[in-house]
Amino acid sequence: MGRHTTVFLLWIALLVGGLEARVGEAAESFTLRVAVQDASAIGRPAEVHGATWAAKRQAGVDVKRIPFGALYESVLASLKGEAPPFDVIFYAPAWAGDFAPYLRELPPWVAEDESFDDIHPIFRDRLMKWNDHWVSITVDGDLFSGYYRRDLFEDPVSRAGFLARYGYDLLPPATWDQYRDIAEFFTGRPGPDGRPLFGAAEAFARGKQQFWTAFARAAAYTNAPGVSGAQFFDPDTMVPQVNNPGWVRAIEDYVAVLAFCPPEARSFGIVESRQAFIDGQAALTLDWGDTGPAAEDPARSKVADKVGYFVLPGAAQVWNPRLSQWIDVPRGRRVPYLAFGGWVAAVPRNAPHPEAAWDFILWFSSVANSLEDVLDGGTGINPYRYSHFAEIDAWTRVFSRRAAAEYLGVIKTSLDSPNAALDLRLPGFKEYTDAFEAQMVRVLAGEIAVKPALDAVALAWEGITERYGRASQKALYRASMGLAPE
Repeated sequence: MGRHTTVFLLWIALLVGGLEARVGEAAESFTLRVAVQDASAIGRPAEVHGATWAAKRQAGVDVKRIPFGALYESVLASLKGEAPPFDVIFYAPAWAGDFAPYLRELPPWVAEDESFDDIHPIFRDRLMKWNDHWVSITVDGDLFSGYYRRDLFEDPVSRAGFLARYGYDLLPPATWDQYRDIAEFFTGRPGPDGRPLFGAAEAFARGKQQFWTAFARAAAYTNAPGVSGAQFFDPDTMVPQVNNPGWVRAIEDYVAVLAFCPPEARSFGIVESRQAFIDGQAALTLDWGDTGPAAEDPARSKVADKVGYFVLPGAAQVWNPRLSQWIDVPRGRRVPYLAFGGWVAAVPRNAPHPEAAWDFILWFSSVANSLEDVLDGGTGINPYRYSHFAEIDAWTRVFSRRAAAEYLGVIKTSLDSPNAALDLRLPGFKEYTDAFEAQMVRVLAGEIAVKPALDAVALAWEGITERYGRASQKALYRASMGLAPE
């Protein structure tokens, strides 16, 4: 064996030894504590991949399932040292403003991993960062898409009836006005099983994804061409935009569609609206990517191979806050909305085993593991890697080839759109959304009209912003929306 070969093998041995050292020299002497929501979505993959990582590293993994409603408070308490620390936390990108001061930045060896560049840049370069620093790794890709009953839309009688009533062809909706027309048209019509249909199934319950469903409509009406980052606040002043005419129209649309949903829909969250759709009750629904695999599973769904997919509708008019006027967009300008934005994983500053924690996150989100997860409708994990969109043959285990191509195409088109709108990400996120939902409950109950309700939300948002500090909130809001500092 030559000297150069010996040196090379020694270098490899040192490298491998260094990697092992990063996860603990006495692997059996430590256990990673992992915080995750108490649900199959994300919770089950954390346990599955935790077990395989533990076996590989001869370490322990203790997955702490926490009810989603308590996850924010529990994790924040651990970050601040008021509760036992976690090594790994899975959380919503919207909470980054509150969590980021307590998180470790990604070490270079993590950012240099070959799987890093496989993550779609809207996640990697926007949602994994806070204040231009990488503090988390995307482990799930979330945005809202539309789902429709392809068999109903292709029915000749329905097509003729719709054209006669509305004056245009029955196709997947390009605008929210069309969405409403379709929902109205199918409500009360007999479905293939003889049961009366409902036009749509959506989330309306407080604390159960209500605000994301409403925000998805607002994205279309409030992101004017040439105006960036103004959906929620004026990025120059932090004055809330939630009560401007664009928001008013969006919420009026949202309230109106309730009449075309099942009678119990006011208590629906996303889980219930998804179930109503796959049970064959509704012609339309809005959801993250989870509905796709669930709807195509004949063991769970009554609409398997009868589902079509569409990019979130746009609007024929968009409110321009700079000009304080409506702008006509004749063909409808679609604005895909990254509701939630997908779960991310991070390592707290006070994590007892940080190197092992990063290693676990890389294992959890590896190309191979994540592909299996996105194919399983029960994991809550949706496509976020380029490789997820390239493996069409793998998707035919779940979908027909037609459905797989359409499902992946809608998600990829949404992620690639230059108009894609990011979710609200700001310290106090939960306070802002709680204030919004408190008024939405009153609107949906008929206690208050939309405009005064949104005026009340704007007033509450002003108070929250002042409490956190207008200057700091403005700087962080601009950063979260990809705007340059002032």
